[in-house]
Amino acid sequence: MTAIPSTSAAELIRSGNTALGIELGSTRIKAVLIGPDFTPLASGVHEWENRYENGIWTYHLEDVWAGLQACYRSLREDVRARYGVALRTVGALGISGMMHGYLAFDREGQLLAPFRTWRNTITAQAAEQLSQLFQFNIPQRWSVAHLWQAVLNGEAHVKHVAFLTTLSGYVHWQLTGEKVLGIGDASGMFPTDERLSYDAARLAQFNRLAEEAGMPWRLEQLLPRVLVAGQPAGTLTERGARLLDPSGELQPGIPLCPPEGDAGTGMVATNAVAPRTGNVSAGTSVFAMLVLERALSRFYPEVDIVTTPAGHPVAMVHSNNCTSDLNAWVGLFGEALRVMGARVSEGELFERLYRLALEGDADAGGLLAYNYVAGEHITHFEEGRPLFVRMPSSRFTLANFMRAHLFAALGALKIGMDLLTEREAIQLERMMGHGGFFKTREVGQRIMAAALNVPVAVMETAGEGGAWGMALLATYMQHRARHAETLERFLADRVFARAAMHVIQPDPVDVAGFAAFMERYRRGLSIERAAVEALRG
Repeated sequence: MTAIPSTSAAELIRSGNTALGIELGSTRIKAVLIGPDFTPLASGVHEWENRYENGIWTYHLEDVWAGLQACYRSLREDVRARYGVALRTVGALGISGMMHGYLAFDREGQLLAPFRTWRNTITAQAAEQLSQLFQFNIPQRWSVAHLWQAVLNGEAHVKHVAFLTTLSGYVHWQLTGEKVLGIGDASGMFPTDERLSYDAARLAQFNRLAEEAGMPWRLEQLLPRVLVAGQPAGTLTERGARLLDPSGELQPGIPLCPPEGDAGTGMVATNAVAPRTGNVSAGTSVFAMLVLERALSRFYPEVDIVTTPAGHPVAMVHSNNCTSDLNAWVGLFGEALRVMGARVSEGELFERLYRLALEGDADAGGLLAYNYVAGEHITHFEEGRPLFVRMPSSRFTLANFMRAHLFAALGALKIGMDLLTEREAIQLERMMGHGGFFKTREVGQRIMAAALNVPVAVMETAGEGGAWGMALLATYMQHRARHAETLERFLADRVFARAAMHVIQPDPVDVAGFAAFMERYRRGLSIERAAVEALRG
């Protein structure tokens, strides 16, 4: 993709011949504005962080809107600085957010309980009951697991729930008045089926449970309406425009595409939406998505079945923990440098420490780490304790320390992926990587290739992430109104036809080293269990 000259870009922006994607991720909210050739024209960003309150990982709704407004303001300022024009409209808009979780509202639109994010592992009882009932894996973070756990807990608010949605669905509702959701995000609320809607048979099973528990509603009355990529999903209202841009510059009437989850936008951003393709997104959490040609032979508690934004079934291995603990260690090293009077930028610090990991022993010198800032369902932990362990004889070097923590970031993911590659014999030709784990060139790719023993590719556009993927979905809605073209063909033939990518093959030495680390990792899970038990509160 080639950059558009600034004079042409200014005219595109003035005329609204653009698309805007906004994604509310775990640690930042990002907006990307693209032109008709899919090239990013401008971007905005706002850093934020979840809160841990009363045993719940949450974000306040006030934080959602303050963050969205700050992100949009950053975008507006970037447009003005680059092109000297005001951002008053766009051709299409799309909202993406962290998948799953629990946002429950009453008939007046009031939030009934604190937003329970994907990071919570507090629904084990509900997830187990529903998985057995449906014979379909219902992860703890799914919306229906949170709802049923609230029923099991006897929480007073559940009888008053009138609308249940995800973060992207909530923001879209406020901007447009439409209670809808893209199928990829919807498939993380409740199972979907080949009709491209919620599974009718399983809805009936759940409703029988809810009726026996005295609930006054049926689940289908609470859930947002399901849409697929390319369908229109409402327009920006006057109130929605002011919510996003209090300055008054942004005009209402902009068409919106279906809101999607971050897994779906990751698939789009890496051109991994067709059967036999796959991608892995690694940042605060890490998840791998494999678009299936056939159904799995059985359900696995470690593997979610969701869909692409077009509705194709996807096997998803999701680990709650990836880089948070590693980031904390890098921050500590930065603090030590500052105490010594050294001045190193955060970017340079990450770059040098990540690269140092490639100089370590293949198996990280016998070191062991667990990055469990939160609970980890794949290894059956409801709580986490970040942990570093070594033997007296271990090779305790900085290179091995960094390598061990990069390995640990993928430990739980590896356990889930082995179920698909070994038990289900799913063949992987290549995985597309994106997210902060891959920001330092080649390092994250080499580590991921060692973990999965498969080539890992990163595109030049990977740094734009899910917000760019959401902008592509907004563009596809415009395109689909004029051309009967599938999302797969649109991406393959128009967006990524000439996209440059960098592929790293797995190194046999690295693969053997990661396998040795994983032997320690599996044996040492009892150490992590003891830490959780010993350090309560």
